[in-house]
Amino acid sequence: METEKDAIIKTIPQTGFFGHPKGLLTLFSIEFWERFSYYGMRAILLFYIYYETTRGGLGLDKATATSIVSIYGSLVYMSTIVGGWLADRVLGSRSTIIFGGVLIMLGHIALSLPGSVAALFVSMALIILGSGILKPNLSNIVGDLYTKEDYRRDAGFSIFYTGANAGALLAPLIVGTIGQKFNFHYGFTIAAVGMFIGLVWYFFSSKKTLGQAGRYVPNPIKTEEKSRLIKMFSAIGIVIVLLLAVGIPTGFLTINTFTYIVSFLGVVIPTSYFVVMYRSKKTTKIEKSRILAYIPLFITAICFWSIQEQGATIFARIADEQTQLNVGSFILQSSWFQSINPFYIVFLGPLFALLWTKWGKRQPSTPVKFSIGVILAGLSFLLMMIPFSASGHGLISPIWLVFSLLLVTLGELFLSPVGASATTKLAPAAFASQTMSVWYLSNASAQAINAQLVKFYNINTQTTYFMIIGIISVVIGVIVLAFSKKIHGLMQGVD
Repeated sequence: METEKDAIIKTIPQTGFFGHPKGLLTLFSIEFWERFSYYGMRAILLFYIYYETTRGGLGLDKATATSIVSIYGSLVYMSTIVGGWLADRVLGSRSTIIFGGVLIMLGHIALSLPGSVAALFVSMALIILGSGILKPNLSNIVGDLYTKEDYRRDAGFSIFYTGANAGALLAPLIVGTIGQKFNFHYGFTIAAVGMFIGLVWYFFSSKKTLGQAGRYVPNPIKTEEKSRLIKMFSAIGIVIVLLLAVGIPTGFLTINTFTYIVSFLGVVIPTSYFVVMYRSKKTTKIEKSRILAYIPLFITAICFWSIQEQGATIFARIADEQTQLNVGSFILQSSWFQSINPFYIVFLGPLFALLWTKWGKRQPSTPVKFSIGVILAGLSFLLMMIPFSASGHGLISPIWLVFSLLLVTLGELFLSPVGASATTKLAPAAFASQTMSVWYLSNASAQAINAQLVKFYNINTQTTYFMIIGIISVVIGVIVLAFSKKIHGLMQGVD
């Protein structure tokens, strides 16, 4: 019996982009420009927040700035709940992507204008909501291009992931250079232009290449639900407005208090999602087993992303403050170090895609890939103990950052595209887009936790900081590896 998914597959050109569906090029391209805009902005965001006003910054202290960037990253991924819900219940993935892209572009435009800390938070709010609406739905449509049995699937996600990182590779070199050497706001303007280009490309190419992918609404709102949902969202909106109106003037809702609230939500929200999906009457017995398999993978991903995302916070500060940036007569920009991770992915990603395709059924299971990924991430932190133990408080060679980021990137290639692919396969049918949002919540939870972890980091604690987090990551990886067969069994036929 033909399913709705099977009917959709028939509307999509199945070749045309390196042996993959032609629609992969469309999604690859908008992801490239969305990541260009996001990582371009992020390459200079931390410096913009803590540089003195005489250097074009906002002049906040470094610890606060680092927490803000972590919370910002957490909320970007946490807001994917909104995007997943809108796609599953109201609009479908295709339409939702357009709305998200427009909000992101408006957020970058707001950052491009000179302003205060309040203006920064307004622009961040726009980008947070826009990214949350757009990100899970792009990945969900990639999943729609393939059947669950198609062994091109993991390779397709790896190619898609390479497109994202090609944008992330170029962005710090272009936006970072202009932002640091000339003016931060010029850099943010370029990020806005990048998002605009991505939207135009997607609008004109998607009609010919994506068929009916992303057009359907898996779990549409019923008439009797509308009134209840309107009341619920109105009540939530009123509560938020009241908290801001009372909390900010009274001094109760400070930046530090807000970081604690987001960190708390980073744990509570994904936990609630797992409970709701598992207990739902729409979730079958097999789907419940797959949810149980997904939980240890999710926890492993949190540990991994906690390390990987510190590239934009702790590693950015190290590059700016403790790294030798003079190479002969040439001076490196500290923002350029954020191009190292995507540089590795762009060149190594296709090799991993070819490897998974060549191995087919002989490739390692998803839990084994996850365990390898988080172990490599832990080793990347343990490696950083060496230069700081040897140099004391002196400047370190940039080579240490280069090699540490190589290890965590190898871990990312084992875990991230594979995790996105596994999510689309393990997702309960009634929660398809929302489960992709849960995948992004692993990053949100990691950065919410980081907002508290980074407060313990300073020049005197950095060796201990890298050691403790590195050891915890390696231990978690070993535990997942030991139980990999049990976890794979719970996946009920999904590789």
